[in-house]
Amino acid sequence: MLVAAAVCPCPPLLVPEVAAGAAPELDAARAACTDALGVLAAARPDRLVVVGPADEPGPESYPQGTPGTFRGFGVDLDVRLGADHDLETEGTGRGLPYGLAVGAWLLARSGWADAPVEGVGVGEALSAERCAAVGRDIAARPGRLALLVLGDASACRTLKAPGYLDERAAPFDAEVARALGAADSAALAALDVTLARELKASGRAPWQVLAGAAGDAALAGTLLYEDAPYGVGYIAAAWS
Repeated sequence: MLVAAAVCPCPPLLVPEVAAGAAPELDAARAACTDALGVLAAARPDRLVVVGPADEPGPESYPQGTPGTFRGFGVDLDVRLGADHDLETEGTGRGLPYGLAVGAWLLARSGWADAPVEGVGVGEALSAERCAAVGRDIAARPGRLALLVLGDASACRTLKAPGYLDERAAPFDAEVARALGAADSAALAALDVTLARELKASGRAPWQVLAGAAGDAALAGTLLYEDAPYGVGYIAAAWS
């Protein structure tokens, strides 16, 4: 049963060491993520599943203790998913995708120790129907479930954005922000997969996993942050 969810953006720039001199520009986004994680802790879950974007369609599972790194962004910083090292991850050679690495960093920053943690990576090629099924499967397991859902909205909000300016981006992001702020699972499930891919919205698949996990649960949503620094839509919300 899903009892709470935190939705956070996942640009590596959230990590101050990666952002360097530009770090203060995302202070408000970091604060919103901290607030969202506080909602998860207050829900007293039995388990936490971190869902984020991946290169492959997936779903790919990442046990507690799976390592991640930001060395590819020029900083000597490594993370692990959850507080404890899981020996089962030794020798697998598979680290966390960047989005889940940001999630691991957020959890470490908050001192998360409230429940066991595992990760699930889903890619842009995973259909809406399959994402929903993944979410239902996660929620069907015993115990009180919390989700940390990571992903960015469009990357096409300005001329200097990674995907250049696309006039469809702002309306798309506005609808996503509304749906996440209202805990509107039906609206998230109905997001256009093709449009999301064209707008480079990495959060589409994770958000639709959230929609599947929520089902008909009577959760209330709060929009904590919505902005587009660097032309990319960043949204943070909490469901409880």
